Amino acid sequence: MLQNYLKIAWRSLRKNRGFSFINILGLAVGMAVAMLIGFWVWDELTFDRFYKNEANLYRVMLNRTANGETTTQPNGPLPLGDALRNEIPEIRRITESLNTNMRAEAGLKAGDKKLMRKGQNVGSEFFGMFDLPMLYGNPTTALKDLNSIILTEQTAEALFGKTDPLGKTVRLNDAFDLNVTAVLKKLPGNTAWDFDFIVPFSHLEANTPWMQSSRTNWNNNIIEYLVELHPNADRAAVDSRLKGILKRHNPESIFEAFLHPVERWHLYGEFENGKNTGGFIRYVRLFAMVGLAVLLIACINFMNLATARSEKRAKEVGVRKAVGSFRSQLIAQFLSESMLIAGLALVLALALVLVFLPVFNEFTQKQLRFPWLQTGFWLLALGFTIITGALAGSYPAFYLSSFNAVRVLKGSNRAGRNANWPRKVLVVAQFTGCIAFIISAILVYQQIQYAKNRPMGYNPDRLLTVALTNDLNRNYDAVRNELLRSGAVENVTKASSPATTITGDTRVDWSGKAPDEIMRLNLIGASPNYLQTMGIKLKSGRNFYPNNSDSSAVILNEAAVRAMRLKEPLNQEMTMVWNPGRKLHVIGVVENSIIESPYTPVHPLMLLPSQPFESYLIFRLAKHLNTAEALARIEPVFQKLNPAYPFDYQFVNDDYNRKFRQEELVGKLAGVFAVLAIFIACLGLFGLAASLAEQRTKEVGIRKVLGASVVSLWGLLSREFVGLVLIACLLASPVAAYVLNNWLNQFDYRISLPLWVFALSGGLAILIALLTVSFQSIKAALMNPVKSLRSE
Repeated sequence: MLQNYLKIAWRSLRKNRGFSFINILGLAVGMAVAMLIGFWVWDELTFDRFYKNEANLYRVMLNRTANGETTTQPNGPLPLGDALRNEIPEIRRITESLNTNMRAEAGLKAGDKKLMRKGQNVGSEFFGMFDLPMLYGNPTTALKDLNSIILTEQTAEALFGKTDPLGKTVRLNDAFDLNVTAVLKKLPGNTAWDFDFIVPFSHLEANTPWMQSSRTNWNNNIIEYLVELHPNADRAAVDSRLKGILKRHNPESIFEAFLHPVERWHLYGEFENGKNTGGFIRYVRLFAMVGLAVLLIACINFMNLATARSEKRAKEVGVRKAVGSFRSQLIAQFLSESMLIAGLALVLALALVLVFLPVFNEFTQKQLRFPWLQTGFWLLALGFTIITGALAGSYPAFYLSSFNAVRVLKGSNRAGRNANWPRKVLVVAQFTGCIAFIISAILVYQQIQYAKNRPMGYNPDRLLTVALTNDLNRNYDAVRNELLRSGAVENVTKASSPATTITGDTRVDWSGKAPDEIMRLNLIGASPNYLQTMGIKLKSGRNFYPNNSDSSAVILNEAAVRAMRLKEPLNQEMTMVWNPGRKLHVIGVVENSIIESPYTPVHPLMLLPSQPFESYLIFRLAKHLNTAEALARIEPVFQKLNPAYPFDYQFVNDDYNRKFRQEELVGKLAGVFAVLAIFIACLGLFGLAASLAEQRTKEVGIRKVLGASVVSLWGLLSREFVGLVLIACLLASPVAAYVLNNWLNQFDYRISLPLWVFALSGGLAILIALLTVSFQSIKAALMNPVKSLRSE
């Protein structure tokens, strides 16, 4: 019986090739989109979920209450590590974690190979907690020698080629010779770890004087602590002990510690007023629903096309019932047809996924792979196909099988006025989703452009940053002079933070502060020409003196003046709470500049001269040279004065644009899904219009004989679809407005919801629908009435 069903189904598909192609292509695109989104969602949900001790791994986070709000950070003071080891018995293992030398990148040299790579300092328990895959070496001994280094597979290959690098020497930052004790396999794409090599934390402690002096300093929050609890430990009890651990050792502390599980690092990384409020998980859920919505739109196509062609198959149903077919058999036959279409669509969908997976990876910056050898995927794909086929074919199967045999064979089985309502509802639902996608894509783009066009307070054009190595710092004056002498650079400065990030802050007191007020200012240490190089405007007062004689002088931004309520900020005296002996006085006020998030208000900032932790060189290229020529003149200066390192630089514009990466990804995906959803919907609308035009062929012929024009016939056949899309516009607008308004509320600096976006999206959808159905409408209107009426 099943073989007979499939044979009939295949014959029906071959007989109606056009409709079969539309059905299969629509379902295939929907299934391919759902698969790609499914791969992406699974990759996000399994972020850092491959450790054997995953359930017991946590990061120690700190809530800080200052400036009237509570913020959350992952870094704590150096002595906190010993306190955790000695005072929290539930902790089984603990490891410190810190970017190498507190810089984004460090220099590696082996022979004539020179690289700038991201490094991490970690404690000796790291590999016991995080069982990262090893290519060479023993994880239990790799970190025991403080002069050891662990490379990733890619870094090892870049330095030593394909040979085994164990025991070979790598020079770090042109200062330390380290032995390669292990090589890590290529890290999975869905891990939060982002480093190219690892150096023991003990090496940093032993060779960094300020680290040694920080052993008793509870105010310098620079170290990230990762802990593993005993399997049966009570996390709530640990959090209770952690809450007051900082105040027990430092009564003036404004921090409270707590645990954040590894499984939530990536997707639940946002905190508001000290509470975990979510994070990227909102986008994962959103796109999971989008994938299902696109698949549902494809299923709606099948339902609509099958029911629209019901009259063509009505006599088949009548004959089958007349010769004894039961309704259950007819339902089985029509479901088998939908299953066959779903099966063919699955094959085409798999082909589409294989073709477009590399493009999708590039688009989302992922490393997704097709799971060929995973049985679970194939079982899921099979179940997915069966469910899709059943869902897509359920309504037409039950609808067609319900026809009365006698009425059908008499030719009196004509649909009533209400028979088209299910199809109309499905078309409206389909285009409601499409219009919502269009609105979302436009508004996300508008929000991104709004933030990008926000005045930055400095000029990022032709501005570059370079990590400040020991050689560059020692030879800073020579570097600056030669860069300026080259004619390729307008100005040079050095600072403790790159141009688009602030890495430090401090707590201050002043005469106008309320007794219980806690004020923290973001802190940047900079050389005297920092303002000129960055293009930050001085609003009042003066800049630092060029001879570094302003050791007690500070410059505030407007946000700091407002937060401190300073009516006359110039010459205002201040004291650093954690360094009471250091008196400061304000010499100038600068305009606010966006150094952190472009979506939030500018935070209070203080500039200090001549800090010991200046880590970045910042310079601006000359306007009269093109970028390539300017860089060609600059590179020899760095090769001469910084010979142990490659000339590695970052454009500030690129760094700033990375702040929009997450929102741009959302906007691009929304745009792509909108196009695909419209494509699928238009496929169905095209087939539906063809079917209905075919059903009304004789009506059109009679109207032409009676004198109807082509334009009036086009309007007659098209207006129903336009009306349905118009209803979809009215339904989609409030739904999209509600969802997008909630999304926009996460940004302090945001757009409103302009009415023109909703009008444009609706108009665009109507135009697309009209163009889609017009082909079939005009084709039917131009048909020779003699030919269409001949059979009667």
